[in-house]
Amino acid sequence: MAYHKNSSNQDVEEPSIMRAPLPKGREVIGIIEQRYGGNKMKVNCLDKKDRLGRVPGRLKRHLWLRPGDVIIIEPWELDDNKGEILLKYKPSQIAWLNKNGYLEKENEEF
Repeated sequence: MAYHKNSSNQDVEEPSIMRAPLPKGREVIGIIEQRYGGNKMKVNCLDKKDRLGRVPGRLKRHLWLRPGDVIIIEPWELDDNKGEILLKYKPSQIAWLNKNGYLEKENEEF
């Protein structure tokens, strides 16, 4: 958050857009479609594939996910239809991704 002085000489908090970590190597940006239970969920990836995402045990208590969340998923080497969920983007990071064209615009049907 950035701070600046307003006319009454008080500190005012101003939201700043932060840069988001981008996928590296085999990692892909995805959006959670549906939770299946436990640590598994259906993820719609930007490479036009649906994958079964899994939250690793080390992140299970720290990463709370809901449908519609934007994440980074790394596909498994042996099965490209499954993957590990590595990171959940914050709302300010999602705004940065949208502004810089990393997230595709969804087409409204109605």
